[in-house]
Amino acid sequence: MNTKVLHNLTCGLYVLSSRSGEKRSGCIINTVMQVTSKPLRITITVNKANYTHDLIAQSGVFTVSLLDQSAPFGLFQHFGFQSGRDVDKFKDLSVTEDANGVPYLTWASCGYLSCKVVSSMDLGSHTQFLADVIDCDTLPGAEPVSYAYYQANIKPKPQEKSTVKGWRCTICGYIYEGESLPEDFVCPVCHHGPEVFERIGG
Repeated sequence: MNTKVLHNLTCGLYVLSSRSGEKRSGCIINTVMQVTSKPLRITITVNKANYTHDLIAQSGVFTVSLLDQSAPFGLFQHFGFQSGRDVDKFKDLSVTEDANGVPYLTWASCGYLSCKVVSSMDLGSHTQFLADVIDCDTLPGAEPVSYAYYQANIKPKPQEKSTVKGWRCTICGYIYEGESLPEDFVCPVCHHGPEVFERIGG
């Protein structure tokens, strides 16, 4: 089964943020869909391993920042390659808060959706949240970024020489040089384990 075909599904990329009490966090998601216009509702799907998932489950509120094509790779690293359990991802960032105190981006973003959860469904690895849109607006950004655009134009291409032999992280492109990859190896860039590495040059 070639799961790379999933890269061809048309979808955007978003920063999903939430707050519960004094705790706040955000993560990258690609599953946001409008489902009704009256009432105005959307669904999102969030991996249960994400700290943002826990905050939404606790507070019932979240905001979606619609990333645009000016978003740098560092933004995806910041929200996608580290856990909100370990760092405050919004510390020192220029953000605005909605009426629920949930932060959202006003840069590298062409709009936002402020939402309140109506119901949720357990999907196994993920939870699907159905939510009312209680506030939304466009922002003066560029065109929305799609997953295909991110892969082709934002995500760095591996700088690989033909003589390099080792293992490459399929998430961020980091290359580990060596015949074998340690079982407990953790990528120093994106902090994923050996399961996301592929053999190169040999």
